[in-house]
Amino acid sequence: MPAEQIAASLAYINWTVLTGLAVGSFGAVVLGLFRTSATKGYLGFVALTSAAFGGLAWLSDVALPSPVESALLASWDVSWTTPRSVALGLFAAIALVNAIGIFAGARSRLLAGAGLGLGVVVLVAAAGSWGGSIPGAVLLFVQLVVLAAATGGVWAAMILGHWYLVTPKLPEAPLILFARVLTGVIALQLALFVAWVISGAGPEGVAGLGALTGTWALFVWLRLIVGIVFPLIVSWAAIQTARTRSMESATGLLYINVGTIAAGTILAAGLYFGAGLLV
Repeated sequence: MPAEQIAASLAYINWTVLTGLAVGSFGAVVLGLFRTSATKGYLGFVALTSAAFGGLAWLSDVALPSPVESALLASWDVSWTTPRSVALGLFAAIALVNAIGIFAGARSRLLAGAGLGLGVVVLVAAAGSWGGSIPGAVLLFVQLVVLAAATGGVWAAMILGHWYLVTPKLPEAPLILFARVLTGVIALQLALFVAWVISGAGPEGVAGLGALTGTWALFVWLRLIVGIVFPLIVSWAAIQTARTRSMESATGLLYINVGTIAAGTILAAGLYFGAGLLV
């Protein structure tokens, strides 16, 4: 692969990580509002970090390189560029408003739902931009959703685990729920990985397990082992430790998962934007 194409891909990898953190962590805020007794301090803080990640993602979006700089980008749809950027900016603003409202004691589910809806619009626009075709856009949208849920979800779960260290009387139910959802998301990633490797999904995908033995095999295996299988085991262990109120252990496990899941997201984005593989 030409060095220029690798360099062009880095900006898209950065966009994927930042947007995943923003949208996924805000999804955790909505889950916390609807399904848990998490404190306003925690929910407001995570919403604030979501707004910050969203703002950084917007800055990354407006600085993305031109499609002509990469052969893989040649068939992508630039008409989605403005809607994607506008939706991302609005998302960051709504996340900030939500954070301020939560800190003030006003938990508006309508406003939270609007923020989550804008996050979905961002991912739809990104899939439309870089999917290459309608089927490709659908598959990329699914990938972006699960990457966001895993990356932002583990960030929110780790912050929640840390919250127990300073507020030990919190009930364990919220952390158990977050860890269970995270485990389910990673299990879904494993199922999608198997399906996509077998079918050769992606602009340059090779069917029949070709991705596991081709030029990019090392990175594909790292995506599987470091970014999916290991975090799946650690997430299961976090559930067990949270059940016994071993919150320090659960938080430590989630800290580990922040790194491994982020690495998996980087690998997944790099393989898509750099090699045309969906894994």
